[in-house]
Amino acid sequence: MPKQLIAQAPKKAAIVSYEEREMKPNEVRVKIENASPKHGSELAGFRGESPHTADYFDEEWNMFLPRDPKDVSTDGGFGRWNLGNQWVGVIVEAGSEVTEYAVGERVCSYGGVRETHLVNAVDNYYLKKVPDGMSWKNAVCFDPAQFALGGIRDAHVRAGDRVAIFGLGAIGQIAAQMAKLAGASWVAVIDPIEKRRDVALGNGADAAFDPINQDIGLELKKATGKLGVDVIIETSASEFALQQSLRGLAYGGTIAFVGWARAFKGGLDFGREAHFNNAKIVFSRACSEPNPDHPRWSWRRIEDVCWDMLKSGQIDCEHIINPVVPFEESAEGYEQYVDQRPDLSIKLGVTFS
Repeated sequence: MPKQLIAQAPKKAAIVSYEEREMKPNEVRVKIENASPKHGSELAGFRGESPHTADYFDEEWNMFLPRDPKDVSTDGGFGRWNLGNQWVGVIVEAGSEVTEYAVGERVCSYGGVRETHLVNAVDNYYLKKVPDGMSWKNAVCFDPAQFALGGIRDAHVRAGDRVAIFGLGAIGQIAAQMAKLAGASWVAVIDPIEKRRDVALGNGADAAFDPINQDIGLELKKATGKLGVDVIIETSASEFALQQSLRGLAYGGTIAFVGWARAFKGGLDFGREAHFNNAKIVFSRACSEPNPDHPRWSWRRIEDVCWDMLKSGQIDCEHIINPVVPFEESAEGYEQYVDQRPDLSIKLGVTFS
């Protein structure tokens, strides 16, 4: 039987067998070659800390509301939840109704880390063909690229702007590259993990700072002749990073808050620089509709642009997917590199033999 990576219990991953159902006429069967999990919102669920457990986001009211007690999962989905975000694989079988895809084609889509996937292949925008020459590492960064581009656009990064990126997971790494592509004259990156700073510098960032050992707000002011940076893309969702963002921001500048935050415990004081600097904070979420630039822009347009940038190589994710572990070691790899030791990783990759 094929196997998959699951969340067996809070903070515990496991590889287990699953029974593959019969393929439908509109589907293709894909043998997975590479995959990658999320390190943000998925991790909250893996730790048993998701706000979606006891509450749900009501699209009509645009707010979180309590779930009916009978709808609250008593086990959090543990033991059944297939961990993972995106994968790349080869079509090994196609249903009778499938005309847009063929056996042997390499494709990418959303889904968990498992050996096979059955996917709708009729009018499915999210079943992407991976052309020859496109790295699988670029393909599995389709999801974080969208939120990076959303932040860049929501913050209105313009040619000549000085930009700082806080947090160098996949979203921050890609945002730093996109800021350069948008014409930023100077891009600084901030992360406590040296490995992540080095990758961003290798991909074109102009300066890197360590928030553990440096006063980031002051360093940004020093580097810009006391002016501060025009735009900050904040992806770490840390209240301390947000406070330093407010310190290092130019008067009237914009912070795009992209990271998915938990409840702040302290370290944020709007009575200091924020009150004096006329700071603008926009909470950026690429998949929220209508887009701030509706009707010209939509989530779908963001997706299209991101896939084209990844496909053409304008964005380089070769060193963002790091480390890469074999599927047989993915449970231990997930626990270590995603949950326990993020200092050893940027975005975990999984490869299948």
